[in-house]
Amino acid sequence: MLSLLSGALLWEVAAHWFHWSFFPPLSSVVVTLYRLTARGLILANLGRSLLSLAAGYGLAVVVGSGVGLLMGRYRFVSSLLEPALHALLATPKVAFVPVVYALFGLSRSTQVAVVFLNAVFIIAINAMAGIRGVSAGSVEMARSFGASERQVFWRVLLPGSLPLTMAGLRLGMGQAVKGMITGEMFIAYFGLGALLRDLGGRFDSAGVFAVLLVVVILALLCTAVIQMVERRVTAWTGG
Repeated sequence: MLSLLSGALLWEVAAHWFHWSFFPPLSSVVVTLYRLTARGLILANLGRSLLSLAAGYGLAVVVGSGVGLLMGRYRFVSSLLEPALHALLATPKVAFVPVVYALFGLSRSTQVAVVFLNAVFIIAINAMAGIRGVSAGSVEMARSFGASERQVFWRVLLPGSLPLTMAGLRLGMGQAVKGMITGEMFIAYFGLGALLRDLGGRFDSAGVFAVLLVVVILALLCTAVIQMVERRVTAWTGG
């Protein structure tokens, strides 16, 4: 809290000191945020953005975790998919926007797909690393007691992979929020990204920062929720 208050104070002082037209004081940003909220622009667009975020991120968790766990466990799956996965992870996700737009047009499916593509690769990589990080001795011990492949996976590999897998989910959420804004700025008529684009087109710097403040708060809240879940499911590690 002290860090946030110090940053807010520094923002306010710097804005009044330098008088940059594109860098409004925090007080002006807060007033603008109140006005946008009172007009219904923030909540209406936030609700639409959250629908795309929830659908895209949820799909990325299911697909990314599943593919990553399979890659970590089975070498032939890793040989088949890992090179492409690393290449796609390094590719700027904004490059996918025209392709997704060509496939789905101006629809919510486009927004969901952009969010999905931003999050799925980092989630898969971390899930794969989590499986590979499980001690081989633990697997051999389970087998020596007669555990089947299914039991080894559910009782040894999956719990052992949770710390890295949950870290991937946390990182994936940040990427998903980024994808939500990117997609809406380029190819949407609704959502926080579209509102950000419209305010930027009118050179409303206070409005732009107000929406950015909402996006930052949204990302922090979503990440905090995942961290709460992470602490619960990995409490056995003592971390």
